[in-house]
Amino acid sequence: MTASPYLLKMQALLDAAQVDWQRWPEQAGRLDALRMAWRLRRAQGAGQVQRVPAMDPALDEYPAVPYYTFDGSTFYYDSTGLALHLDAAPGDAVPPLVPPDPASAFLCHLIDEAFDEFGLYLVHHQRWVPSAATTPMGHRTAREFAPLLPPGVGPLLARRLYRRQANRCPYLFSVAPAGFACGVARDRTPPARPGFPPTHALLEQSWRDYLVAVESVLARQPFLLGDRFTLADASAYGQLGMNLVDGATTDKLRELAPRTYDWLRAIEAGEHAGSAGDLAPGASLAPLLAVIGTTFMPLMAQNLAAYDNAVAAGETLFNEAAFDAGSALYDGELRGQPFRSVVKTFQVAVWRELRARWAALPATPRQQLVDLGLAGTNLLD
Repeated sequence: MTASPYLLKMQALLDAAQVDWQRWPEQAGRLDALRMAWRLRRAQGAGQVQRVPAMDPALDEYPAVPYYTFDGSTFYYDSTGLALHLDAAPGDAVPPLVPPDPASAFLCHLIDEAFDEFGLYLVHHQRWVPSAATTPMGHRTAREFAPLLPPGVGPLLARRLYRRQANRCPYLFSVAPAGFACGVARDRTPPARPGFPPTHALLEQSWRDYLVAVESVLARQPFLLGDRFTLADASAYGQLGMNLVDGATTDKLRELAPRTYDWLRAIEAGEHAGSAGDLAPGASLAPLLAVIGTTFMPLMAQNLAAYDNAVAAGETLFNEAAFDAGSALYDGELRGQPFRSVVKTFQVAVWRELRARWAALPATPRQQLVDLGLAGTNLLD
């Protein structure tokens, strides 16, 4: 299993669409892997890597990984974009990954983005804090990139990845309390950051609440929106499934949410491919919508407000570069807990797209979603 949640999501989407795939560079020969990496780098440098439906140059930035290509020459990024890409392909042999019904489609996008953005914080925290001593992520990633590396460099890259990812925790919303220790070397210990309130307890409780919510849905139906797999399931799988390799968190997940654990393993094995049936979001979604409404939605709204304020003040540096420079920071509150974060322009794009989808919904589907338990809709207006 790969260490990237977005690559896991992509693999699950392709399996659902019954499209064969390979994971490069890991599954490529050295020469082919180097050629493909060169083509990708050239496309990045020329600004030719695409996103479906479109890239916003003012807000989007190319990620480190993953990318996808169907022909080896035209490259794309964004795991959600892959679902839209697959749905737009000719033919109707498999059901769409985003349902056509307006209410279900909005729920699908909401759940997808909630896991992609806030869910990432939860599972990254689980990997590098509770599982700091047991995650094999550094070594796994080094093995995945082995065809691109000179002999003997793999172990060095693995050590660097452990240090880098632990030190990135505050950027990804996981801020340790002062004096925190977790049984690993200091350079692999997730750090505190002066002026930043600790968030470990907030992230631990939120991760548990998401698990409880998913567990309650799966007790009543095989997938989050009904009887078949959708983009929402792919995103939940990608994030929660990331921790299936992390040792301590894997054991905790299996204990707290055994049904969810089995569901993740089934998707990992491709058992969701060919799923069919009705999508009928119902009352079982209420706990999941509630936790999304107290985490993802207010966080995105605060990030957008901070972005608007920063732009009005003349700020031009955002995302991780700004975080490292101590720029574009803002203070907020989530679930009654204070936090400090950096403005993330890609989350501005996510929230604007969701608000546009909400604005386009007729009154009846909107009311259906409120009746299902969707709270915080004032944030979408």
